[in-house]
Amino acid sequence: MRAETQNNVEAIKKSLTLLAQRMDWETAPHRLEEFNAMIEDGDLWSDPARAQKLMRERQALLDQVSTYRLIESGLKDNVELIELGEAEGDTEIVSEAEEALKKLVELASAKEVEALLNGEADGNDTYLEINAGAGGTESCDWANMLARMYVRWAEKKGYTVELQSESPGEEAGIKSASYKISGPNAYGWLKSESGVHRLVRISPYDSAARRHTSFSSVWVYPVVDDNIEIEIPASDIRIDTYRSSGAGGQHVNTTDSAVRITHLPTNIVVTSSMKSQHQNREIAMNALRSRLYQLELDKRNAAINAAHESKGDAGWGNQIRSYVLQPYQMVKDLRTGVETSDTQGVLDGDLDRFMAATLAMDVAGKSRAEANAED
Repeated sequence: MRAETQNNVEAIKKSLTLLAQRMDWETAPHRLEEFNAMIEDGDLWSDPARAQKLMRERQALLDQVSTYRLIESGLKDNVELIELGEAEGDTEIVSEAEEALKKLVELASAKEVEALLNGEADGNDTYLEINAGAGGTESCDWANMLARMYVRWAEKKGYTVELQSESPGEEAGIKSASYKISGPNAYGWLKSESGVHRLVRISPYDSAARRHTSFSSVWVYPVVDDNIEIEIPASDIRIDTYRSSGAGGQHVNTTDSAVRITHLPTNIVVTSSMKSQHQNREIAMNALRSRLYQLELDKRNAAINAAHESKGDAGWGNQIRSYVLQPYQMVKDLRTGVETSDTQGVLDGDLDRFMAATLAMDVAGKSRAEANAED
């Protein structure tokens, strides 16, 4: 067996080991039996929320087991084909099996990353907010570039992207924008993108062609499931209506239909301006519930979040990634050290490498925190 093929075999075995650990392979069949028994209970659907949660958990475990068995059998079958082909001198069989192993490595690696998405809200849809920092036109243009980057990333994932509010810059770009991104594990993938993003480039708006540094913030929080109750007393909020400041076109508002909700105890502000006033109020309330839920998640993971936030001290004190377009090209994540010179690919939505590295760091940090707590 060639060295490259042997390396692929070892990589697949490593992924299988990690997948087994993440789902606790030894108990998985027993847990599936328990799920099946509960589903057969005639009283299950008397509580629809519990039933739906149970069905989601069962399907998630079933998918994990099926994926593990698929990769395991694919590895065994192709290794046997290679050994058979080598013994009989059939190079065609060997070549086909080696190519199949290459594809299996990619599948195993992708599933290994997905296995890290096991947080409480990781499977949920998500809200994503982008806000330009200080710097006028430069930062507004950078915020617009970030919005395009995340929309491209979401589209590659097959996710649905819905613009909920947008405030254009005075000369170019956007001051802020809010999106709802819907699809499997949308929040789990995007949650690592919260923070300050720094751009260094020769400004297209500077006649002297000088280099500028711009900052924009990205904040991500999960869409709250219907079975998660977030109580918001009416006395805790202030609701204002206003006319959208959009530049026109299909999204222009000609009445005061945009809605701004302020949560007085936390000073959280959410807006929606793309629909009717009634719809905007509902959208903004849903966004507020999600923001408050995110606060609760942050409290539960305070130690890990504090460790992450201490990584960057540039910009607004919470910088997570630098995008350098001149004098050289590099995108570098300051938390994980992952970097690439393919700046255009990143700005076109190639973000998985950064997200995967941060997910792995999250899991490692959580494991250390749990171990320290036990000590």
